Amino acid sequence: MSKPTYILGIESSCDDTSAAVVTDGALLLSNVIASQAVHEEYGGVVPELASRAHQQNIVPVVDAAIKRAGITLADLSAIAFTRGPGLLGSLLVGTSFAKGLSLGLRCPMVDVNHLHGHVLAHFIRRDEADRVPSFPYICLLVSGGNSQIVLVRSPRDMEILGRTIDDAAGEAFDKCAKVMGLPYPGGPHIDRLASEGDPKRFRFAKPHIQGLDYSFSGLKTSFLYTLRDNLRDDPRFIERNRADLAASLQATIVDILLDKLSKAVKQTGVKAVAIGGGVAANSGVRNAVQEFCDKHGIEAFIPERLFTTDNAAMVATAGYFKYLDREFCPYSATPYARVTV
Repeated sequence: MSKPTYILGIESSCDDTSAAVVTDGALLLSNVIASQAVHEEYGGVVPELASRAHQQNIVPVVDAAIKRAGITLADLSAIAFTRGPGLLGSLLVGTSFAKGLSLGLRCPMVDVNHLHGHVLAHFIRRDEADRVPSFPYICLLVSGGNSQIVLVRSPRDMEILGRTIDDAAGEAFDKCAKVMGLPYPGGPHIDRLASEGDPKRFRFAKPHIQGLDYSFSGLKTSFLYTLRDNLRDDPRFIERNRADLAASLQATIVDILLDKLSKAVKQTGVKAVAIGGGVAANSGVRNAVQEFCDKHGIEAFIPERLFTTDNAAMVATAGYFKYLDREFCPYSATPYARVTV
């Protein structure tokens, strides 16, 4: 009987320190996340504070993940870690820890592209019977820093069909929420308010970009001008119309996303669509993608909200596939701040 495979995943690309363990078939054994509330009062992530918090959290988080998985460090087959993209200071903590643990255990390392992790999060299994996508499929990857349409032919073969040429969808949510006076992060607050508002109350600009690329800068400007113009006549305009503004903003972003996704599905002829990234937690996006797939007879893969935000389960899963190909990472590898899929 062959020895079981155990992959430890480490995620530290931004402000969440996470560790997870998966075994054969990307079956999830544990997933531990330590979040950092300190950034809320600053209205955004402060890189220096984030890296210091990672240093405090990484040892207890990894220890908890190993114990919850019911294994020991000696059982590990490989250590997967997020190499980038992300905040360099935060990535350095995870990368350095992975290298030290790998050297101490004489265990190979696997470096993971953070975006690949989001794309492959659909292969995380809590149970062996869990449904996973068949190749090829399209993944709509939407987060605070990225908006991409990715054709996934295999865990190691991905092609970007379209990407944002300026701002990302998540950035549009957060920046518009900020000018409305909503707390950080703004996306979840927009989602909550949108459920109470009229999505047709306000009209915001939609870009006309050729091909499958996205643009959200014009939408942000249109939103800002709407607030500016109305606040001149009514200083309480935002307060009186917050839910309708949120609903209209969310509906506009969803329309922009779905327009390009629809074109990509038609061009490729794929029979499965998945979503990933932090914006994949948004109710409007989730419902719209599900309705689109139902209407066109396409299989939809909508992840648990836990697996849309940064987590080590997706890193361990992406690392698992690289481990199967014996694609290991040298100790000379350094983290990187920017990269595409």
